[in-house]
Amino acid sequence: MSQPKYHIVAFLVLISMTLFAQNNATEDIDILKMRVENYITQSGFETERGDYYNAKENLEKALAIAKQIGDKKSEGSIHTKIAKVQFIVEEPENALVSLTKAAELQRETNDYANLAITYNIRGILHTSKKEYPIALDYFNSAKTKFEEEGLERLIADVNLNEAKVYIELGDYKTAKAKLEKTIILAKKHDQIGVLSSAYINSGKALHKLDNEDLALSMAKKGLELAITNNIPEYINDGYLTLSDIYQANEDYKLSNEYLRKHIQLSDSLLDIKRENLSPEKKAQFITEYKDSERKQMEVKLEEADASNNLTRITTILSIALITILSLLTLSLYKNNNIRLKTNNMLHKKNDELIVAKEKAELASKTKANFLSTVTHELRTPLYAVTGLTNMLLDEEPKPDQLPHLKSLKFSGDYLLTFINDILQINKIEANKVDLDPEVFNLQKKVENVVSALSNSAMDNNVQLHYEYDDSLPSTFIADQLKISQILINLIGNAIKFTKDGDIWVRLKKHSQTEDKYIIRFEIEDNGIGITKEKQENMFESFSQGSIQINRKYGGTGLGLSIVKGLIEILKGKIYLKSELGKGSTFVFEIPLLYAPEPVITTKPKTLNEFNTLDLTNIKILVVEDNKINQMITRKILNKMNLYCDVVDNGEDAVDRVQQEQYDVVLMDIHMPGISGIEATKIIRTFDKELTIFALTAVTIEDKMQEFDEAGFDDIISKPFKQEDFEKKLYNELKSNQKSATSI
Repeated sequence: MSQPKYHIVAFLVLISMTLFAQNNATEDIDILKMRVENYITQSGFETERGDYYNAKENLEKALAIAKQIGDKKSEGSIHTKIAKVQFIVEEPENALVSLTKAAELQRETNDYANLAITYNIRGILHTSKKEYPIALDYFNSAKTKFEEEGLERLIADVNLNEAKVYIELGDYKTAKAKLEKTIILAKKHDQIGVLSSAYINSGKALHKLDNEDLALSMAKKGLELAITNNIPEYINDGYLTLSDIYQANEDYKLSNEYLRKHIQLSDSLLDIKRENLSPEKKAQFITEYKDSERKQMEVKLEEADASNNLTRITTILSIALITILSLLTLSLYKNNNIRLKTNNMLHKKNDELIVAKEKAELASKTKANFLSTVTHELRTPLYAVTGLTNMLLDEEPKPDQLPHLKSLKFSGDYLLTFINDILQINKIEANKVDLDPEVFNLQKKVENVVSALSNSAMDNNVQLHYEYDDSLPSTFIADQLKISQILINLIGNAIKFTKDGDIWVRLKKHSQTEDKYIIRFEIEDNGIGITKEKQENMFESFSQGSIQINRKYGGTGLGLSIVKGLIEILKGKIYLKSELGKGSTFVFEIPLLYAPEPVITTKPKTLNEFNTLDLTNIKILVVEDNKINQMITRKILNKMNLYCDVVDNGEDAVDRVQQEQYDVVLMDIHMPGISGIEATKIIRTFDKELTIFALTAVTIEDKMQEFDEAGFDDIISKPFKQEDFEKKLYNELKSNQKSATSI
């Protein structure tokens, strides 16, 4: 061919490619999405026929279009389908790569339903490699995601896969339990294939558990379903399972009959697979491709000979160049394989870390739920203990009974403090502690804390000394409640471990930047001190100097852990200096913002004015299912000259409020039937003005939003202090009487 003809042909090819690219660029996105769906659908048909290579080719076409239009969700789903085909054609490493890509895209697009499917296939892959613990982790992650997405129908297949793993591990009891759940779900969602396999595998598990009659019944039922619905894979598995069971029952005739059927069907399935995966066909395709390429090369050589010797030399050099490039390509291919294996290992480890993270998060959530439940179960009887103790102390007990009642009160208060400490630690660890900054007088606050602890100090013959730096202002903006809690813990700790000594509480200015002060708090004692070995773990939960110290001085070992957590929340630091036998000094520094002295208004003492209210027609409804707690609440109200009706469930509470006029309802939360929250929601549909207090033993902070949404006016946590209860009730009744007077 002449040189001008070459140029013309090249020009026409270039124009055609340009026009083709423009047409592609302007093609409608919706049409491309339809093509993706068509390719995926066609691939599904081809997979069912066993035409795996064409199925994979159509999926790769769909993947290319999905990448072109930036549809990452479809990309992830297609990678999962490709991995499934690769696994069928025995390319596990390639399947692993595809599953890793799928998982990355599905996490990026929050496609958790398809991520669960990917986890399920990943579990099947690891099962085939006999990596059973890893497989179970992926199956567990798949179930968790399906449950979160509300896809119960897909859990049956995961349960079935888990059961197969437990059969391989020889844990037939667990496998049996998993298969029972699978059968229930498969029947519910009409999943014939899963149901058939579940019956057959139940036969295997029951056979190993020596329940031959039920094993035979299950296996036959599964085989019958597989034959009716023409599922060759499960038919084959059913034949082999029945053969094993009959052999164990010494029915060798039926055993051999089913074994022959299994071998015949296995050969048929293998022939079908060979027909679709024939290496000869691949070799034939390669040979034909090479022959075609060789013929084209010969034509070009003939044309080159017809032109001139220079063209022939150019052709030979081109062939040499192609050979060199081929060698380079082969080298790059090998290097790429090495890098691919390394990446696969990294992706595998990354996925394992993600699964471990999800398990840790689940464990943390379980721990929080456990603590919430235990808290309620402890607070409810504790309300009875503290309430009855206070009532007995108020009823002029005999002199010989008084020490016992005081001991009981101390034990109840100690248990309540312990419960609150555990909850505080849990909240600090979960980062659920919120700051409540307000303007307060720091000098008076610390002085009040020292004064409040002076009686405890006197019991140990300890002198408290308080020093406040003159260069420090008095008022700051901060969370004064948490500062008080820190000081109470540290000073109380010093009092506990000091006898016949002194404790110094000092506040100094560490540094200042405009209105921001770093204040240094020092709590020094000359008590028993702490060894250097024990100082390293002093701020850990349940840590004390020794078991002997714990027995002698008491305490739970949670106080210092709470202190450290609160100081870190306040952006501060804490230090400890101590020497055994010479005392200890706890030093912490926190930043505080200076604020001008606020105008203080005095508030009336509600308890002194309680008798000024007209209580004649006050009606209170107590909703409480615990009989002891009913009695305690009734007696507390009677002591306040208030009388009440009592019901023990939410349904009766709603009926009473509809029938009678009440001023206040004291509503328990956990009750048989409808809960206190549900009952309050119902009452709010017909009475918006009624005062309803939540009288509850649950952790208030965790339920605050739920209480607000239900329509409670206030919350009283059980067990409560009687003064706090009276104060809240007084404020509400006073407010109601003022409203009635103004009307």
